[in-house]
Amino acid sequence: MPHALRTRQIHLDFHTSEHIPGIGTDFNADEFARQLKDAHVNSVTVFAKCHHGLLYYDTKRPERHPGLSKKLDLLGEQVDALHRHGIGAPIYISVQCDEYAADTHPEWIAMNPDGTHVGRGPLKNDKYSWQILDMSSPYQDYLYEQTVEVLEKFKPVDGLFFDMCWDQPSASNWAKKAMLKAGLVPENEQHRKKYAHDVSMAYMKKFRALVKRHAPDAGCYFNSRPLWNMSEEAPMLTQIEIEALPTGGWGYMYFPTNVRFARNFNLPYLGMTARFHKSWADFGGLKPYAALEYEVSQMMAHGAQCSIGDQLHPRGTLDRGAYELIGKVYKRVADREPWLESAKPVTEIGVLFVEDATGKKDAGPSREGWTRMLTQLKHQFDIILSDSDLSQYKLVILPDATSINPTMGKRLDTFLRAGGAVLATGTSGMTDDAATLTWKALPVKPHGMSPFTTTYMRFGKRIIAGVPDSDHVLYNAAVRVKPATGATSLAEVIEPYFERAWDHFSSHAQTPGDKPSGYSLATIKGRVAHIAAPAFASFATHGNYPLRLLVRNVIELLLPEPLLRVEAPTTTEATVARQKNRTIIHLLQYAPERRTRELDIVEDIVPLMNVAVSLRVAKKPRRVYVAPQEVDVAFTYEQGRMRCVVPDVTGHAMIVVE
Repeated sequence: MPHALRTRQIHLDFHTSEHIPGIGTDFNADEFARQLKDAHVNSVTVFAKCHHGLLYYDTKRPERHPGLSKKLDLLGEQVDALHRHGIGAPIYISVQCDEYAADTHPEWIAMNPDGTHVGRGPLKNDKYSWQILDMSSPYQDYLYEQTVEVLEKFKPVDGLFFDMCWDQPSASNWAKKAMLKAGLVPENEQHRKKYAHDVSMAYMKKFRALVKRHAPDAGCYFNSRPLWNMSEEAPMLTQIEIEALPTGGWGYMYFPTNVRFARNFNLPYLGMTARFHKSWADFGGLKPYAALEYEVSQMMAHGAQCSIGDQLHPRGTLDRGAYELIGKVYKRVADREPWLESAKPVTEIGVLFVEDATGKKDAGPSREGWTRMLTQLKHQFDIILSDSDLSQYKLVILPDATSINPTMGKRLDTFLRAGGAVLATGTSGMTDDAATLTWKALPVKPHGMSPFTTTYMRFGKRIIAGVPDSDHVLYNAAVRVKPATGATSLAEVIEPYFERAWDHFSSHAQTPGDKPSGYSLATIKGRVAHIAAPAFASFATHGNYPLRLLVRNVIELLLPEPLLRVEAPTTTEATVARQKNRTIIHLLQYAPERRTRELDIVEDIVPLMNVAVSLRVAKKPRRVYVAPQEVDVAFTYEQGRMRCVVPDVTGHAMIVVE
């Protein structure tokens, strides 16, 4: 049975310097809990140990914060007060960031190959920079002892949140000795990375077992891990937490991209943003209400539980303005929970994400490109792995440079025979040099990579709908392909007069197009289509809308009756979820703006009026209404589709089809 996650959480940071006195002097346990309860919070992650390596509970260990009164068990009083008010209280422990341990045991700090310490240097004062501990050193035993004490003092804990748990290569004596014993070569960078990963897997397994022995029903999560390694790490987790502060460096695409992958592992999952204008510890920084509403609405729309980050003041008080903001947002969540509980996202497209030849899990800009493009097109999609169940999808996309080995090729063949469709882009299903097919079902004959860095797209009659009648620039190099026997070219490549060079150029930028090259840009045969451009990476980089129109019109041939159609701007996000007896359509209209040189933000909510929606459903609905107000919406039903017009989308609208 998956671990149950609370729905409206606070991640309450408390990284507090030993130079700050009077820790918790203004803390009032009941007022603390009441303030959170009034803000509709039902779980708070509270601190046992922070990045400074200091402890905030009643302990004889020397790491106890020196500014914490001997009479105050801050963590203990927090946990007790929260529990009295029915609020969960999982506990935070910092792992590889520990200033106290680094200062008292500098030999435990991870070491670079050149002999310098990993992390903050001795005279550095950079934000978000800490000394980094080596988990192959005795520090791991030290951390284990701290964790045992927390588990015993607060037994049974609601959960443990271990933070700063990435794979940290080290050239320390401990790491080198262990590497040699394992048959690895310390001088080899890849071997150091492998050993670092092995260390992470081992200590995560060890600490997960420790938590389970002391509190079998407790949550356990290791943060700062690569979500793309979830197949290996899921057995050591009770949930998945997607830390994604859009204004803190993650951006507004991080959560919607990663959640479409994370939700496929049969674990409860949550999204984590923060109340800060920028990133963690932005004291005095409060983001606009519209931004926080948007971020939390995205979580709801993707079936995630919600978490908002904050930081407790050293004196132990919560910021009143912050909790007025949080309370307003969480009241919206609480009102909508009857339509959120156990609601599962409904998808029909799987975007295949596989390792490259070196085992590296990184799709580069393609990852952001496919999320941006398919979201703008209102398609319902997951990000899947090579061992995912393809049968639940109608269309599988092989984006840009997806390696297809024989095993995966056979799985795709089976998927096609069962009635599925496939869209490949770029060199997917080919060798890296685009000379040979690695999946024979592609409807093209490859002729290598184009020698031109910039070419042009000319759409054919079958996919010209809605596209300006122009030769549209393609900013990234494409594959040269011609249609295979029985295949049809949907668009052709126009090549330039010549490749621009220092001594051979025309005008300011790319050389203009000359004439049709004889190569196909888009090709289809049956239920398989190929686009010769790296469409998603190019879209992520350049945002060239004709590429989106190309993908839209090719998908229309492969998936003529999509689950959802929405007549709304490209800024409108749309997702579908299903409960036992009803389907819920989420429409989000917020549109982040670039209001500084580096910061996107949402400050205003501009309503959309009269949004036409069409949903594919098996039988005529009994009722269609807007939740949570339960205002009925008139609808029609014909040819397997429910059609209605949503009168108003102010930020986030939920349309319920029963």
